[in-house]
Amino acid sequence: MKTPSTGCLQPTSAPRFAPFFTPLAALLASSVLLACTHIPEQGAAERRTPVAVAPAPPPSPVSPISPRPEMHASPALKMLAPGAQAYIPPQPANTAKYQEFADNPWKRVAEEPLSTFSADVDTGSYANVRRFINRGQLPPRDAVRAEEMVNYFGYDYAGPKAGDSQPFSIHAQLAAAPWKHEHGLLRIAIKGKDLAKESLPAANLVFLVDVSGSMSPTDRLPLVKSALKLLVAQMRAVDRVSLVTYASGTNVVLPATAGNEKEKINNAIEMLVASGSTAGEAGIRLAYAQAREAHIKGGINRVLLATDGDLNVGVTDPKQLKTLVETERQSGTGFSTLGVGDSNYNEALMKQLADIGDGSYHYLDTLQEAHKVLVNEFTSTLAVIAQDVKLQVEFNPANVNEYRLIGYELRALTREQFNDDKVDAGDVGAGHAVTALYEVIPKGVTGKVDALRYQKKGKPAATPAANADELAWIKVRYKDPGSSTSKLIAFAVKQPASLPALDKVDSDFRFATAVAGWAQWLRGSTLIGNFNASDALVIARDARGNDRYGHRAEFLRLVELSATLKRQ
Repeated sequence: MKTPSTGCLQPTSAPRFAPFFTPLAALLASSVLLACTHIPEQGAAERRTPVAVAPAPPPSPVSPISPRPEMHASPALKMLAPGAQAYIPPQPANTAKYQEFADNPWKRVAEEPLSTFSADVDTGSYANVRRFINRGQLPPRDAVRAEEMVNYFGYDYAGPKAGDSQPFSIHAQLAAAPWKHEHGLLRIAIKGKDLAKESLPAANLVFLVDVSGSMSPTDRLPLVKSALKLLVAQMRAVDRVSLVTYASGTNVVLPATAGNEKEKINNAIEMLVASGSTAGEAGIRLAYAQAREAHIKGGINRVLLATDGDLNVGVTDPKQLKTLVETERQSGTGFSTLGVGDSNYNEALMKQLADIGDGSYHYLDTLQEAHKVLVNEFTSTLAVIAQDVKLQVEFNPANVNEYRLIGYELRALTREQFNDDKVDAGDVGAGHAVTALYEVIPKGVTGKVDALRYQKKGKPAATPAANADELAWIKVRYKDPGSSTSKLIAFAVKQPASLPALDKVDSDFRFATAVAGWAQWLRGSTLIGNFNASDALVIARDARGNDRYGHRAEFLRLVELSATLKRQ
């Protein structure tokens, strides 16, 4: 029969089978019984342990054991006693790394009127947050970056008109904040010029794949292999693809190959297996060497790193790795990252390397996400139309009391860096949309920050009558690809007679606001009052708008799920 505790077949009493109970049978029966005691009750581990970020390893296999009488008093057999708990496999140590940061604070315009930051088109934070929520957990605070959450979605901003000299359009709009109706939300939207895939310059791509032992789970190397095949399907005859791997050592699996030789490239990808340690720095150097060898002048030259970031051999200092990537960037080879993994995932390194390498950072939690990044957004992921894009906003003290930038904490720049063309900043890809949101407190509304006691008394600098109707002055600097000299765009945002209600503005504005509010709630922000996931859900449902790929519908489901979870 089967016992309720293990579901294993158990021997009946010896007297009933005495004529047939030979020593060999006793050995077999005792071995089967002992082996069964090592199998945990089905579902017990799931009920007794919280949901883990990474799947737990299976218990060690049972070694053959002789049927000596004293063995029946072993701890394994004792687990069958009434009330005893089943064996629970040890959970892997959580060594995931996220870059710490504090939310941008309120600033008084009379004291700090300027806000400067770098554009950001990374989307990895949203996909990583989705992974946590789908596993029944709220994400760590520092895994949530509001700007990456907002910029994950596509928006129907008007792009530059035919014949425009600048590679992107810029729009600004104001509406009331949903968590404080007396406050305003200033949305700044950038829309890059879109390019057809056929018109893209020839691409020289080096796939740099981590094949160390930590990449063996199905959500790592197997997912990366499937993702790269999606990208290979987009390659053209003019493109070149190389494949470099690293584990305990490094290897050029596939030298530069024409993009239309898809079977050859896919076969090389399919051969990849995971084992060994992680010599990431050596792999990066070899990938750059391969990129230089196949360099396409005037083309897209880029290393695409796929890894969990768990480096443990060679140079592992992030500063040295970033110096290496920065040096190669200056020679014309970009660097983008595709992150995978969970409990040992080094997101901080993945994001930093992509930022320094004039590339973008993405997190792959599913093959659907890989399809979004490498197929739906193929041109924007690979083709850069504007480099080192910086934004600077000067608020008018005559009309604005205080302000705060929502997100972009890791992209902050100083006032002087805005005009310094040697300072690296974010890049905008073909068709990319970049959204930034400021919360502003209008003049006459009680602020959040007390005035300084010992600052110079008197009124702020007089505002010329011609500019009295301005809310802010927006400046954007960017470089054409390959140029070392930046160009400047500047325009004023007019002060409205009254704050438009949020439900009076376009659906893209409202949806971005819902995402930004939810991101702040996930971080446990104290700056949004009682605004919560349910409030974000109400706004997002009404602002779903055009949802070609279903990303906004998925957002609604995630917000609903998050509302049921409690922060630990």
